[in-house]
Amino acid sequence: MTVAPGRYGVFARGTELSPELVATIERLGYGAVWLGGSPPADLEHAESLLAATDRLVVATGIVNMWASPAAEVATSYRRIAERYPDRFLLGVGIGHPEAVGQYRKPYATIVEYLDELDAGGVPVEGRALAALGPKVLAVARDRTAGAHPYLTTPTHTRGAREILGAGPLLAPEQKVVVDTDVERARAIGREKVRNPYLKLTNYRNNLLRTGFTEEDLDTASDALVDALAVHGDPATVAAGLTAHLDAGADHVCAQVLVGDPGDYIPALTSLAGALEL
Repeated sequence: MTVAPGRYGVFARGTELSPELVATIERLGYGAVWLGGSPPADLEHAESLLAATDRLVVATGIVNMWASPAAEVATSYRRIAERYPDRFLLGVGIGHPEAVGQYRKPYATIVEYLDELDAGGVPVEGRALAALGPKVLAVARDRTAGAHPYLTTPTHTRGAREILGAGPLLAPEQKVVVDTDVERARAIGREKVRNPYLKLTNYRNNLLRTGFTEEDLDTASDALVDALAVHGDPATVAAGLTAHLDAGADHVCAQVLVGDPGDYIPALTSLAGALEL
């Protein structure tokens, strides 16, 4: 692939990512920023973040296939790729059934959407697919640059690499709380994990496949929260991110969780130091 996001990146909702924050993320040494929250087909926010930086890769995590027509997305992709070559990765995905009334035949929809991106001139190496289960991971392997799993653990990463094989990008998201107060960190992590993800079928099914129990999911157990929102001092959190790389990931994007209201910069700064970016 021609887009090289480096080993570590930052994932955040689009509303949280200002050009100023992204410029700081670049200065700290992170290789990529992942624009969450189902950015619209015009991809204008992603382009504004590229304009505010010099080398940072900007990826969408993810453009929702139900909400953003492939032809429009392809037009936006070509515009951005021409202006910022090798710095934009189009992450696309099917989302979850609870949010989409017309959620039917998701696998067929994924394949058809990728077909439309092909027709619209989006190269395989310029796009990634949100993938959790084996069937969609295989599509990511065969039809895109690779997979961008969300709300997973190093155990899932290891299994995903086995399906992808060598070569395709594997870029999981990992929530982190840089805080040594265990109860406070767990409270922050539990709230972000429980609402809405533990209510959503695709994430629940994937966590059950990974080895968690229904009780873990229904209670947002400490073991579940500790795995999905790694917390502790910067070195501990850095080790939690690196565990994905050790399990076979090429890149891991940290979603830093803070109290509300919160400032992301101190956590991102201390974490960058621990990762030796």
